[in-house]
Amino acid sequence: MLCYSPAVPTAATERETKAPRHAVIVRVTHWLTLIAFVALLISGLGITISHPRFYLGEVGNVNTKPLFTLPIPASRDTVKTGYHYEMPDFNGWGRYLHFEAAWLLVLTALVYGAWGLWTGHFRKNLVPERGERSWRGYWKALGLVMKRYLGRGPADSGEGRRYNVAQRTAYLLVIFVVFPLMIWTGLAMSPAFTGAFPESVILLGGRQTARTLHFLLTWALVLFLVVHVTMVALAGFWSRLRSMITGRNPAPESDAGEDA
Repeated sequence: MLCYSPAVPTAATERETKAPRHAVIVRVTHWLTLIAFVALLISGLGITISHPRFYLGEVGNVNTKPLFTLPIPASRDTVKTGYHYEMPDFNGWGRYLHFEAAWLLVLTALVYGAWGLWTGHFRKNLVPERGERSWRGYWKALGLVMKRYLGRGPADSGEGRRYNVAQRTAYLLVIFVVFPLMIWTGLAMSPAFTGAFPESVILLGGRQTARTLHFLLTWALVLFLVVHVTMVALAGFWSRLRSMITGRNPAPESDAGEDA
C-alpha cells in the first residue's frame, strides 16, 4: 500500500480548502445533466432497436443500403437484421421519455451556459491558460496525472482545486461542441422543427445523416462519461463525489488517504 506524508496546512491552503470547490449552480446543473443524459441514453436505446440500421442522406428504410447495421435483432419484424426473433418494442415510451429528457437537458444547458457567460466561469475555470496551450502543456498534465495514479508522484498536485489543461479542453469540447451538436442533430430529426427551419437538416446532409451523427455523438459522450468516472475514481471517488454534492474542496490529507 502506498502512503504519502500529509502536506503541512497553511493559512492559504486552509482558506482554499474551505472555499467552495463548485458553485451551487454548477452542482445542480451537473446532476440534472446526468439524470437527463441517463434518461436519454436508455430511451434512445429503446428507440434504436426498432430500426438498428443507419444511413446517410435524407431517406433510409429497409430497401436502402445502410451505412452500418448494429449486430442486434430489431423490435419490428419488418426490419430484417438476420436474426430469427424480435426484441421487445420500447419505441412508444422511449420516444416520450426521450422528448421529456431532452427538454430537461436543453433548459439545464441554457441556465448553465447563461450563468457561465455572465460570471466568467468558462473563462476563469475552463479556458486553458496561455502557458498551457501547447502539446508540451498537454503532455505535462497527462504525465503528472499518470505519475500520481501510479504512485510515483505527489498525492496533491492541485487537481482538487483546479482543472488541468486536458480536463479543461475535454469539458470545453463537450459543453460547446458535442452537446450543441447532439441538440442540433436531435432537432433535425423532428418534422415540426425541420418544417419551420429546413436549413437545419439541409446543412447536416439530410435527416438520416442527422440520425447517424446523433448516434455516434451519443457514444462519444458515453466514452467521455466512462473516462470521467474512471479518473474521478482514481483521484479519490468519495472526496470528489462529496465536493460535487456539498461544494467543499477535498483536503490534501483526504486525497493522500484515498490515493493510498
